[in-house]
Amino acid sequence: MVTSFEAAVLALAERLRARGQRLATAESCTGGLIAAACTSVAGSSDWFERGFVTYSNEAKVEALGVPAALIAAHGAVSEPVVLAMAEGALARSPADLAVAVTGIAGPGGAVPGKPVGTVWLALAQRGRAARAWLCRFDGDRTAVREQTVVEALRALNDVLS
Repeated sequence: MVTSFEAAVLALAERLRARGQRLATAESCTGGLIAAACTSVAGSSDWFERGFVTYSNEAKVEALGVPAALIAAHGAVSEPVVLAMAEGALARSPADLAVAVTGIAGPGGAVPGKPVGTVWLALAQRGRAARAWLCRFDGDRTAVREQTVVEALRALNDVLS
């Protein structure tokens, strides 16, 4: 089966294999779609290490070690939380690189300053400072989630280029 993400995943696979590196994902609003895109190609076990689906705040705390106080202070959809998610995925796996996402896919969940389509993404690499960025995506729930996967794969490929 050919996925809409296959070209980006194949490029990512080639880059990670060439470096002998492995990837972990920490996903909230995408519910594992990034991991699913990565593992949809044959041979992904060479470079895909694991995926954390941490949809609830409790899962972020328990599985990734995100401080509950950080979530309480900034909200789950925030720069500090997505950075902690990415760093937590690295700390809890032997992966070399981690991508994390948290956002509001809709149709509900919007709060003042965080409309539907608000998504924070972060990349963490061993030995480097993690970085995060904010995206505002348009469309329905499916469109927001798909755009988030595309952005995550784009960023992973860019950082490895």
